[in-house]
Amino acid sequence: MEKKPHFTPGPRPQGANRGPQQRDRRLPDRNAKDPNNINEHIRAREVRLVGDNVTPGIYTIQQARAIAEELELDLVEISAQADPPVCKILDYQKYLYQQKKKQKEIKAKASKVVVKEIRFGPQTDDHDYNFKLKHAIGFLQEGAKVKAYVFFKGRSILFKEQGEVLLLRFANDLEEYGKVEQLPLLEGKRMIIMLAPKKK
Repeated sequence: MEKKPHFTPGPRPQGANRGPQQRDRRLPDRNAKDPNNINEHIRAREVRLVGDNVTPGIYTIQQARAIAEELELDLVEISAQADPPVCKILDYQKYLYQQKKKQKEIKAKASKVVVKEIRFGPQTDDHDYNFKLKHAIGFLQEGAKVKAYVFFKGRSILFKEQGEVLLLRFANDLEEYGKVEQLPLLEGKRMIIMLAPKKK
């Protein structure tokens, strides 16, 4: 019986037969932190296009991508939960920059503390006191802090104990609306108390 020649297989070409998990065509890179799906990452078959630069309506995903390419912009999914998903055609990098800018503005407004000042004299009468108390209540209800102080002019510094009693009375009358952040403290010719609004 004739023997068949022995065959030794050579090395496989690099990248050959690595299985179906690898594709020649890759999707564009997408940052995992990006809040929106864009372009080829949008998986819906149909989308609803909105915006000033398109005719609003429902388009196939191929039509929507073609319009975006023609305008040299991105197809951005802005409401993935809608049926069909809502998309806009825009410059995505510019859109992200504007969104970050808005968030910074909102954060800046939220963290900005407004301080309203109320001035007393050591001999403040009840009418003036009640008038300023009413203003302080309004400020605290609006979310502002209140910096109340007694100003001692000339020899009136001798009445500093009287000023302290006045400020403590003021804080007590505002107990429902604000909390004391700083007890009466003498700074030069002024005795100051700080109150912050109570969280609702």
